[in-house]
Amino acid sequence: MTTVSLALDAPFTWGERTVSRTQATSAEDTVREIYRAHYGMLAGWATKLVGDPDLAHDFATEAFVKLLRNLDSVNEPRPWLYTATANLVRDHWRKRGREAIAYEKLQGGADPEPTDHATVMTVRDAVQALPDRLRMAVMLHYFADLPVATVADQLGKSQGAVKRDLYDARARLASMLEGTR
Repeated sequence: MTTVSLALDAPFTWGERTVSRTQATSAEDTVREIYRAHYGMLAGWATKLVGDPDLAHDFATEAFVKLLRNLDSVNEPRPWLYTATANLVRDHWRKRGREAIAYEKLQGGADPEPTDHATVMTVRDAVQALPDRLRMAVMLHYFADLPVATVADQLGKSQGAVKRDLYDARARLASMLEGTR
């Protein structure tokens, strides 16, 4: 078992506990405790995004594997896990979109009847339809319940840029969902 001494002195929290980074602990034990505190919420959040509990659990598990590999560079495990999972979900949505396009081409490229989104669009569909820069901010702020400052840090943007992205996303979502009430 590898023992690591986390480089930063700043404490971080998970669950009800605050842990000092200067405590020498094994990476596996640290991730195990973070896992106990956050796995259920992370998997549930991913399930709401992808609509498939098995796939969501795979994404949450993969995020924890990545956390184990990158633990020494992670300051705040919770937002890092949600960002990693959001990236996995985004990649899944992209792949699914490419597969749908390829399948349409294989079927002869016939355009189906246009869908009346006013009667069938869900919030999840609308969020999926947002551009990546807006979708990530929405997923992390509204669905993962991370503060704007944390979202900005995770996305490498200023707080003002994240606020603008959220404003733009709300406007687009309102427009898409306007007739679905």
